[in-house]
Amino acid sequence: MSSKMRRLSCALALMALAAPIAAQEPAFEVASIRPTPDVAPAAGAAGVHITKQQVRFAYLSLRDYISIAYTLPVHLISGPEWINTTRFDIAAKLPEGLAEAQFPQLLQTLLRDRFKLQAHREKRESPVYVLEVAPGGHKLVAVTEDENLKDAPFTVTSSGGPEGVSADLGQGASFSFTPEKFEVKKVSMEALVNTLGRFMDRPILDLTKLDGRYNITFPVTREEFMPMLVRSAVNAGVTLPPQALQLLESPAIGSVIDGLKSVGLLLEARKTPLDMLVIDSMERTPTDN
Repeated sequence: MSSKMRRLSCALALMALAAPIAAQEPAFEVASIRPTPDVAPAAGAAGVHITKQQVRFAYLSLRDYISIAYTLPVHLISGPEWINTTRFDIAAKLPEGLAEAQFPQLLQTLLRDRFKLQAHREKRESPVYVLEVAPGGHKLVAVTEDENLKDAPFTVTSSGGPEGVSADLGQGASFSFTPEKFEVKKVSMEALVNTLGRFMDRPILDLTKLDGRYNITFPVTREEFMPMLVRSAVNAGVTLPPQALQLLESPAIGSVIDGLKSVGLLLEARKTPLDMLVIDSMERTPTDN
């Protein structure tokens, strides 16, 4: 074989070896998946805890995992009903040198490898709420970022009951929803619409173009609190008795509309094409750890 042919053969061999490496998707170094215990979580137990080495998920449904993996609100995921009610706890080791933007890809890989998830995106005309800045401008004041929190472990936990729900949204952000008020602290507009959208009958689109983090508080009536709390349970896949579902027959969100308007934000119902994630197939039970 000529020297030119030997060089060509070596080059082709190296390309063949490099191809699977280049195509390799980010993945957890190791991941343990266990069915969530069939008991109510303790206060603050449900949620996500991330350090530089590992991540722990507790009491999350498959719809929640898909939502995180594809960075979509749960409303924009179309799939079998059981993805709402099938819950798993996951503990996984993060690969070294992981960029923050790659984290959702780790979950995508896990869902494809362990649950055989196959999905596609498509546009569907859907009812939505849009959040915009009022013509006269907003009255919000951006909260100063705490530099010490940027390197802190990222934790998202929640707890709640009939008298209210609350959550630590990570890095100093939080929300609380009671029969008297809705309150968020140090949240971006994206976090606001995603959090508030869980209590609504349709997703919320952020069209404010506002950067930064904000504190927002507004009063809520008890008459509106209970239907919104029931809606959040339905959106999370909780099975409720018929008498609870009757509260959804006449949804009222006047407190939310008025509360946002008081800080110069408008919430309006519209119809618009949305990018939906459609589940083509998925295993209900993951492959072995």
